[in-house]
Amino acid sequence: MDVVTAVTARRQAPERRITAPGPDMRPVAPAGTVACPSCGRRSVADRFRAELNVCSQCGHHARVPAVERIAQLADPRSAQLLDGGIGDRDPLEFDDGTPYPAAVARARERAGVDEVFSVARAEVGGVPAVLASMDFAFLGGSLGSVAGEMFTRGCELAVAEQRALVAVCTSGGARMQEGIASLAQMARCSVGVAAVAGAKLPYLAVLGDPCFGGVSASFAAQADIILAEPGARIGFAGGRVIEQAAHEYLPDGFQTAEFLLAHGMVDMVVARQRLRPTISSLLKLYMA
Repeated sequence: MDVVTAVTARRQAPERRITAPGPDMRPVAPAGTVACPSCGRRSVADRFRAELNVCSQCGHHARVPAVERIAQLADPRSAQLLDGGIGDRDPLEFDDGTPYPAAVARARERAGVDEVFSVARAEVGGVPAVLASMDFAFLGGSLGSVAGEMFTRGCELAVAEQRALVAVCTSGGARMQEGIASLAQMARCSVGVAAVAGAKLPYLAVLGDPCFGGVSASFAAQADIILAEPGARIGFAGGRVIEQAAHEYLPDGFQTAEFLLAHGMVDMVVARQRLRPTISSLLKLYMA
């Protein structure tokens, strides 16, 4: 076929249209994998969990469910979860289109826990302790009256059985659906911490990402030793709110764990893989 014939045939051929990729042609994430919230790198879910939800590429510390936190910190087969047995409370009969009891029921289904706090009797490095862990997946880790009751009972258990208290704090602050009843939990939890201190028992707090509002303004900042995970955002109000109220420019990263360590607001920044041995060593020193 000569060139003229080839060109003529190509012109007479039906035009091929290139269509945009539809839903069936878009890339699909492989099953059994998770993406790092920071860098987007995908990892096998089991391997990511074995690495304590820490990205091996960028070191980002992803959020961890409360019960899983307890398993990470406690000695193997030593943790015994306590049954809350506390009825729900709805002091304001709050309804923003979804009744508050329905929102709580939905949060339980999604997070797989009954409340923001999971409390367990356990040992850490052989030291008897009470572990109280917050779950951000439950209504943003908000502190309500039931959560305050659970933390206070954990403090009372520590005093009654002469155990150390370790709290993992990750929260967005007070639970607005309960109004003043939620704010009152700051004082109530502080009384529990004071009882632990009065019994001369150690209290260690681990601040995860994020830790804000009434939690950081009360029991999260009242520990004998305050540990924080790398990159954790910690503060009272959000940075944008502070800038709007103070009318001043704030430095980048001023609410990160590393910034707070440099300015004396936390005692140590500890990678998640080192949390259990670090807490174990500290408890042994205090309980000696």
